[in-house]
Amino acid sequence: MNIASYPSLKDRTVVVSGGGSGIGEQIVRRFAEQGSRVGFLDIAKDASEALVSELGDNVMFQQCDVTDIDALRASLANIADAFGPVTVLVNNAAHDERHKLEDVTPEYWDGRIAVNLKHQFFAAQAVAQGMKEAGHGSIINMGSTSWMVGQGGMAAYTASKSAVLGLTRSLARDLGPYNIRANSIAPGWIMTERQESLWLTEEGEKELMERQCLKRKLVPDDIARPVLFFASDESGACTNQSYVVDGGWT
Repeated sequence: MNIASYPSLKDRTVVVSGGGSGIGEQIVRRFAEQGSRVGFLDIAKDASEALVSELGDNVMFQQCDVTDIDALRASLANIADAFGPVTVLVNNAAHDERHKLEDVTPEYWDGRIAVNLKHQFFAAQAVAQGMKEAGHGSIINMGSTSWMVGQGGMAAYTASKSAVLGLTRSLARDLGPYNIRANSIAPGWIMTERQESLWLTEEGEKELMERQCLKRKLVPDDIARPVLFFASDESGACTNQSYVVDGGWT
């Protein structure tokens, strides 16, 4: 399938967290097609190594649990050492685990915040100096429409994903003077293999088709394409924004 070509992305060093499967994998693929040097982080080794073998030398995998901030910083430094300063950061890693209100403990809550929000800030902090020195940068934080539509059964997830908006706006304000942009993308229900195997039901699909303006399932490429735009110079005046990609659900 043909997509737009962004010359400004060629040879740029890009980092994608959670890049071994699902939406993140498709983002990695699309940046590789643009000629970017792509480093990605993931906890799953086998699938990630297979992706690197398929895509070639300009793609680098770092096995990393993003909730381990020291490991996160080390992985980002390794990518910068191999490919040059990171000028595009896609904070994609997350885990949309469902949980009952009465079952949530303080430890579980902290873990959900760590996997869905905390690493976004510390990844941005880690690459900011390199972006300043390069004179430009684009940070793309992955949010969610789950909190916008009032999704239940996942309070820690929706709380952390709503906080992505506030984080993004603060980063945009703090880093804007250095020509570093920060935007967030809020996906709707994207039909990854995980979503279809774990969460999609006949009733859920019926509701999806009733509520979306677009009467089709959304797929990872529907997110990867706007990510490329916000990473490229074509969006050079776009910062401090949240862009919803949900087929018109919200």
